[in-house]
Amino acid sequence: MRDLAMLPSAEAQGIVGVLFDLDDTVLSHGVLTREAYKALWALHEAGLRLVAVTGRPSGWGEVIVRQWPIDGAVTENGAVHVVREGKGVAVSVSGSEAEVTARTARLDELVRTVARVMPSIKLADDARARRCDAAWDVAERQRVDAKDVAELTRLILAEGARTTRSSVHVHATFESDDKASGAIRFVRSHFGDDAGAALHRWAFVGDSGNDAACFAAFRTTFGVQNVRAYARVLSVPPRWVAPSKRGAGFAEIARAILASRW
Repeated sequence: MRDLAMLPSAEAQGIVGVLFDLDDTVLSHGVLTREAYKALWALHEAGLRLVAVTGRPSGWGEVIVRQWPIDGAVTENGAVHVVREGKGVAVSVSGSEAEVTARTARLDELVRTVARVMPSIKLADDARARRCDAAWDVAERQRVDAKDVAELTRLILAEGARTTRSSVHVHATFESDDKASGAIRFVRSHFGDDAGAALHRWAFVGDSGNDAACFAAFRTTFGVQNVRAYARVLSVPPRWVAPSKRGAGFAEIARAILASRW
């Protein structure tokens, strides 16, 4: 991980779009600060495409795509795409209706199993806005100790699901996409960029363990300062790290990208 100040101008100039995480990357303890929102607008006004790539639910995606200066959202850790369509939004999930129904049934059964085996572990308060992903609150409204987080992870894996951890939630899904493959599928579907172009021309900004797939996949990757707390669980860390945490760090990354484009 190298200091953001060392970002080469040529690399910044080659970026056509920015993929970004929400919690503790653009959001600061759940709040969209004025500084971070202004950074989104500055990137948008410079002609860069913007796509949120988050573990948050598709219901959140439907709101931010309507209201923020972004082109779309890849939600639930890659599974669900949300794009603006006229005055509304369009939501899509990969797979046939039968496949989606089957995966949903398995996920519902997993949620019931966790509730039975670990009743003290509670679902995230945004659970009702999710389509393809279950999330348990481990560091947002309650604090779950490391031993119980590890046990929850083992239980999810034993049921055959995939799991990731963000800065606030432990996630489970039976979907095939992770954040990276979901983001690449989005860029291909909505902008016509093939995988090779996406990986080299789009940048990713994140902060934690569930961003690992994107840190490993994309050529130009950024972390806000708080990513350093997750360095030990990232097989490939972000290449560039901002001096500040959360939304302030995102704003620094935006300024660094834009500085070489004028």
